[in-house]
Amino acid sequence: MQARLYFDGREMPRPDFDDAVLRAAGGFERLGVAEGDVVCLMLRNHPAFLEAAFAARRLGAYTCPVNWHFKADEAGWILRDSGARLLVVQTDLLAQIAGAVPPGVAVVEAGSSADAPEWRAWLAAQPRHAGPERAARYSMPYTSGTTGRPKGIRRIAPAPADAERSARLTADNVRLVYGLDAGARALLSAPLYHSAPNTYAMQAMLQGAALYLQSRFDPEETLRLIDREKLNRAYLVPTMFSRMLKLPEEVRRRYDLSSMEFVLSMGSTCAPAVKQAMIDWWGPVIHESYAASELGVVTFIRAEEALRKPGSAGRPAPGVQLKILDAEGRELPPRATGLIYARQPDYTDFSYNNNDAARRELERDGLWTLGDMGWLDEDGYLYLSDRAVDMVISGGVNIYPAEIEAALIAMPGVADCAVFGVPDAEFGESLAAAVQLSKDSSLGEKDIKEWLSRKIAGYKVPRLVVFHEQLPREDSGKIFKRRLRAPYWEKAGRKI
Repeated sequence: MQARLYFDGREMPRPDFDDAVLRAAGGFERLGVAEGDVVCLMLRNHPAFLEAAFAARRLGAYTCPVNWHFKADEAGWILRDSGARLLVVQTDLLAQIAGAVPPGVAVVEAGSSADAPEWRAWLAAQPRHAGPERAARYSMPYTSGTTGRPKGIRRIAPAPADAERSARLTADNVRLVYGLDAGARALLSAPLYHSAPNTYAMQAMLQGAALYLQSRFDPEETLRLIDREKLNRAYLVPTMFSRMLKLPEEVRRRYDLSSMEFVLSMGSTCAPAVKQAMIDWWGPVIHESYAASELGVVTFIRAEEALRKPGSAGRPAPGVQLKILDAEGRELPPRATGLIYARQPDYTDFSYNNNDAARRELERDGLWTLGDMGWLDEDGYLYLSDRAVDMVISGGVNIYPAEIEAALIAMPGVADCAVFGVPDAEFGESLAAAVQLSKDSSLGEKDIKEWLSRKIAGYKVPRLVVFHEQLPREDSGKIFKRRLRAPYWEKAGRKI
């Protein structure tokens, strides 16, 4: 069965989608895109994103999603570091990153409206790609580190002899963890610039599913669409669960959700109480996975298991090697907390673009860690307990405080600062900034937020700003961030 694509309720006929992919591939090739090159996509949720991604895939090029909230400095870094050959960008977003596009990078504007007439006009002027389809490359997402500068994950394409096996393993995991197959009628409203939603959308199309792509998430519209179209699959994150649960009871009862068979939640840990409330409402269809761009799918837990093992991230997905190690690399017994190390067999090795040293730091005996801390119970179920790095996951989005601190410390009147995550009932975590002002400075919370809003994406601006006469520092001189964040988490009764 051929995949079908719906955008905000309107069907895009498959022949039109296929024609757009071939014309985009032909146009990209005319602009110099070749096998192994990088095509950056700075687009909101729209069919153009998938058309461009599949066009790059046909040419054997990497697609590099760029968060459309980014400003010039943030987007410019990715365009430079990735070595992008081409940027496909919505017109208003191009104005947002004025001056950031490096010389030699071709730009295709995709308009700013839902109909994207500029993108359609550009496609119509391109020849359909008639050459052979190249070996597919992967998405090349950028994920930040404690340095605050994002790192591009360039996954190595499998050798021709291994390609068939790798594709088979991937398809097996897609069916198990994503719930996607040719019979799926799948809803996606999470942003395509994130790795998991990006993978979900691409795999839905590859598996022959009907994909209902939404330009943005709306809690009641989600219920309405499930009811009207009898959708049976969905990708939703804990923040979306919380927003739907906050709808008035009469609104929640208005829609028939009995068609829904499988919901995948990925990207941030779902609080047990939220998952229980969703299962009570939707039935045992809420499933969860612990995964990462570098590691792929690591663990998976079905709704029935989550009721028996509340708070668990599940057991290893098929074939996954998973160990909990101490700082010296010794494997720890059940219920002992340590660093999570894992390896997913259908994910080929990767490099951090232009940063081999950072890639080497992740590995121990063929397994990789991202600094997450956790423990295994006697049945092999994983529980996340803390993070060894300062990363904050807010609404499923990875945010790295070092980048925000670098922008804030440059503000006149700020003597010192620390940014960290605090509990948030809706987003899991939100950002807090502890600020020490210079002598005679009279800056207020509004000043801090306005300064940061001009420098970084809006979702990185801390919701909470607290002023301190002196920030606590360790003997080494490093800010004692744990002491700053601890009172918030102790009050919430959790660590992560």
